[in-house]
Amino acid sequence: MSFILREAEKIICAVLFLAMTFLGFANVVVRYGTHYSLASTEELLTNGFLLLTIFGAAIAARRGEHLAVGLLHDLLPRPAQRVVFVMSVLASVFLLVLSAWFSWQAMTNLIDNGMRSYGLQIPAWYYQAAVPFGFALVLIRYLQHARQVWKNGGEHEVIPDV
Repeated sequence: MSFILREAEKIICAVLFLAMTFLGFANVVVRYGTHYSLASTEELLTNGFLLLTIFGAAIAARRGEHLAVGLLHDLLPRPAQRVVFVMSVLASVFLLVLSAWFSWQAMTNLIDNGMRSYGLQIPAWYYQAAVPFGFALVLIRYLQHARQVWKNGGEHEVIPDV
């Protein structure tokens, strides 16, 4: 169970990527065999890419491979580096909390207005449901990495992929 919790975003990304690959391949086979396309595949693949992006960001946050500009930080003395680090963590946490909150609001809006998807005609919020939780996972993984950096005295160690 601890493996699943520790590697949740990797498992989600692997399953999503496998399903998307199979779906894209099936669409190509059907299109070449029948000259028709599976209409719902575009909808499913587009939303799959959205989820892959968010859960991939959680992987990057956990490993310390998120986008960072360290030039100014590296030129500062050690005490100032720690202040800049805390400020960047606070700004990142604020941004991720807002992202989770706004994506939650978008999902509740889709539920309230009863919008349906264009291809499969299922409730559109089904696709949006994982987004706020994905941002929350990015936040958790980012805080885990920030804690590790703080314990290491500010050394940004990239966590290897095991």
